[in-house]
Amino acid sequence: MTPATSTDTLQSPALPEGVQGIVSDWSSDQRAFKNVPWGKAMMWIFLLSDTFIFSSFLISYMTVRMSTTVPWPNPSEVFSLTLFGQSVPLLLIAIMTFVLISSSGTMAMAVKFGYEKNRKMTFILLLITAALGATFVGMQAFEWSKLISEGVRPWGNPMGASQFGAAFFMITGFHGLHVSAGVAYLTIVAMKVLRGDYEKKGYEIVEIAGLYWHFVDLVWVFIFAFFYLW
Repeated sequence: MTPATSTDTLQSPALPEGVQGIVSDWSSDQRAFKNVPWGKAMMWIFLLSDTFIFSSFLISYMTVRMSTTVPWPNPSEVFSLTLFGQSVPLLLIAIMTFVLISSSGTMAMAVKFGYEKNRKMTFILLLITAALGATFVGMQAFEWSKLISEGVRPWGNPMGASQFGAAFFMITGFHGLHVSAGVAYLTIVAMKVLRGDYEKKGYEIVEIAGLYWHFVDLVWVFIFAFFYLW
């Protein structure tokens, strides 16, 4: 009889002891990490950390607003625009929200055409998304200049509670910084798409950029609800 062949002839090398052994074990685990795109995983980790920061800002804002004894300015009056002699509450904010939400649609379409390797449409949609983001930042700059001209400062506010200025400039400024960075990011990706840099290695970077952009849009929905509507 032919002796049975052992299936255990190949043994895994001994792992180091302690934390180093755990790291070595997990980093070599094909079942856990096979085909996992690290770029996407790192973007999710970054967005998770950003979620904590924005949550801290919004929770601090709500705490300050509920605890202050000085009347809080009415957002409908503070953020109104005069149109044809009539004061329209939250008109600019509504337009800004529409522009940013629309950019999520164009970003989703860019990801779709990216995976279809339609370089031209991916490039166009990325540029449109970046242009909508730049438009949002421009309108936000106009909103800032309007409030500054009315005397609102991070350390004071002639319309009521002084904390209003600090909360407004901190929250909207931090979000505007993210949108500005996203515009630059999308523009760079669009240029690389146009050059054909992703033809061989795939368009996964477009989806990763999309994750960032959708996150920025989602954060604005919460800012809009808590800061402008409450």
